[in-house]
Amino acid sequence: MKQVSIILIAGGTASGKTTVSQRVADVILKDHSVTHLSMDNYYCDNSNMSFEERKKLNFDHPNLIDIKLLVEHINKLKNRQPIEVPIYDFNESSRTKEVSIVNPVDVIILDGIFALHFKELLQLADIKLFIKTPDDIRFIRRLSRDIAERGFTTEQVINYYTQFVRPMHQFFVEPSINNADVIIPYDEGNEVAIDIIATKIKSIAD
Repeated sequence: MKQVSIILIAGGTASGKTTVSQRVADVILKDHSVTHLSMDNYYCDNSNMSFEERKKLNFDHPNLIDIKLLVEHINKLKNRQPIEVPIYDFNESSRTKEVSIVNPVDVIILDGIFALHFKELLQLADIKLFIKTPDDIRFIRRLSRDIAERGFTTEQVINYYTQFVRPMHQFFVEPSINNADVIIPYDEGNEVAIDIIATKIKSIAD
């Protein structure tokens, strides 16, 4: 049986890592044995807390990731077992009661701001990528996303970014670039970077 390969794609918030991962897995290599997982669905279940308490959580700290469950799921996929991925609702800051079934494939692409932070994941990885995007571009993307998709005001986004996102990025995310096999500069329209990633993953999946 063919060995399952694990591709980790990290980068700061709104760096484009999920866009790249989905583009490669769901578009370019949609006919290959490749699937995409997002670490965003592996935030700890905070349903035991009040809504006001959940809103005060620092989602840019790795302690809020359910790394035990994530590693368990990666190992199951490597052993050709299906998993039930939790679905996270960022508007409620907790997991929903629904799950998404992911079946085993030859290549798993996992993206997240902490994808290259946890030693447990690094030990399972075959390829480690870091998407490097200028800070101002990332902030603009984050601002637009949080207003459009999560109902935040501009002031709320700015306050959260300065209080949590920026310092956590400097302390946890940016240093993880040292664990990358390849650092990829990315902005809209950088098709060369996407093609390079897709070509490498295709060579594994074929």
